[in-house]
Amino acid sequence: MKVLVIPDIHLKPWIFDRASEILKEGKAERAVCLMDIPDDWNMEFNVIQYRDTFDRAISFAKDNPETLWCYGNHDVSYLWGKLETGYSPYAERTVISKLDELKDSLQNKSQIAFIHRIDNVLFMHGGLTAEYVSRLNPELLDADIDEVVEAVNSASDKYLWNDESPLWYRPQYKDVEAFRKETYTQVIGHTPVKEIYEKNGFISTDVLSTYSDGRQIGESAMIIIDTETRKYEKVPVMGKLGYKVCTVTVGEEDPKT
Repeated sequence: MKVLVIPDIHLKPWIFDRASEILKEGKAERAVCLMDIPDDWNMEFNVIQYRDTFDRAISFAKDNPETLWCYGNHDVSYLWGKLETGYSPYAERTVISKLDELKDSLQNKSQIAFIHRIDNVLFMHGGLTAEYVSRLNPELLDADIDEVVEAVNSASDKYLWNDESPLWYRPQYKDVEAFRKETYTQVIGHTPVKEIYEKNGFISTDVLSTYSDGRQIGESAMIIIDTETRKYEKVPVMGKLGYKVCTVTVGEEDPKT
């Protein structure tokens, strides 16, 4: 199956517009959103932007009912009452109510979780390692992959609100392999990078986030991944104005970044 990956949103509703256009052209069969829908630089007082971004996400969910959603740390920080960089006390009620509305708009509540698996690809916000799986429950190291996914999705904030969890982990800064990388590739966001790349079984996709002055940190692109072969192609997206497609097939790990 070809899946479009929508990276971290951070109050940029136009990302859903680009994703919709790509799906309408039939380039992917469904989408997975890595969320972090709220919060961005100097936006704490702009509650309208929070509302409008969530409304666009909800509209996208209704128009594309097969979409899967992976909670990010900025999403659950509101649900769990955990302060996070960019957290807006002014938008708190809006975020909580709109997350409930997003969940209610889905065909199945299981479509929003911390980790999703489609065939040989795991989708999540941060990244999953064997060390974390062992910390959660050593018996899971030899368990069926769906049992592992279920255990993570059922874990409490005690196990998920920390730097080593699949909600927060940043493999971009460490030389650690993805959990069962020989069999499963992980597609992740969370950590802004200058270009989409694959390393140690992780594909980093958060290239649409910005610096504090509003400049985009990374290239303007999303990926479409074949969940059986684990090969992916980049789909350049041109900001708020439109997008063009240029396929780049990647089969080897990229040593850059």
